[in-house]
Amino acid sequence: MNISSRQIDAFLALAAQRSFTRAAAQCHLSQPAFSALIRALEDGLGLRLFDRSTRHVDLTAEGENFLAAARRIRAEMDNALATMRDAASLRRGRVSVALLPSLAAGWLPGVLAQYRAAHPGIEIDIADVLSEPCIDRVASGHADFALAAIRADTPALQAEPFCSDDFYLVCPADHPLVRRRKPITAQDLAAWPFIHLARTSSVRQYLKAALHPQALRTLMEVEQLATVMGMVRAGLGISVVPALTLFHFDQPGLVTRPLSLPGLTRQIYLVRRRDESLSVAAQALYALVMAQRP
Repeated sequence: MNISSRQIDAFLALAAQRSFTRAAAQCHLSQPAFSALIRALEDGLGLRLFDRSTRHVDLTAEGENFLAAARRIRAEMDNALATMRDAASLRRGRVSVALLPSLAAGWLPGVLAQYRAAHPGIEIDIADVLSEPCIDRVASGHADFALAAIRADTPALQAEPFCSDDFYLVCPADHPLVRRRKPITAQDLAAWPFIHLARTSSVRQYLKAALHPQALRTLMEVEQLATVMGMVRAGLGISVVPALTLFHFDQPGLVTRPLSLPGLTRQIYLVRRRDESLSVAAQALYALVMAQRP
């Protein structure tokens, strides 16, 4: 049978008041309407829950057994409703985002500070990973959305342009390329030892595609932009990095110069699951992220 919340409330009120008159008043019902709720509950269960007389109302043995379950059901319903109200008003909830480390370290903190100030009760999970793991986290349901350098348009995922990212030369302040007045070419870059990011990084992939077939004089490959910065600052070589990472290279002894090489622009996409609504908490962060695009 289907037991309604009104029947549970009526049962609990009568169990507490032991009076149809007082219990009906507590439930803001007429006594006939209240009695009908109790009768329908007992008929549905096929059990008498109360012994009635002109003097008193008492729980039967079956009513005593049902009381604990009714209290638990009411508490669970109250908790569920409170959770939904908190989620709707952004008092509670959870949002998970995957994004490139360059965005996570430079641009995201300011955005999250605004979000946190507005919604302090929301739990935030951030995965600062490369593009392919970003996409994997969205596809597996571990992230609500991602910011990645892959246009992941699939039957399960949809991608929308988020921002574009130009590239910059990074070199020591006394490097000959700093004094060059003409636009820097691929051949100019190839003349010097080069500090590369790992082959799996979107930076490396964009750079390779834009410079093809020009090969660079790779001195070393490293995983972290902080390592690139240290190696370049030590004079071991030059590098090329996206604009969104330049905060890493705001260091004494380093200079950055914009590059205007054909095809050397990185597109960042916001990726989410297709035909699936975001939670209220995730939708609020999504709106802020789109409004604060770099």
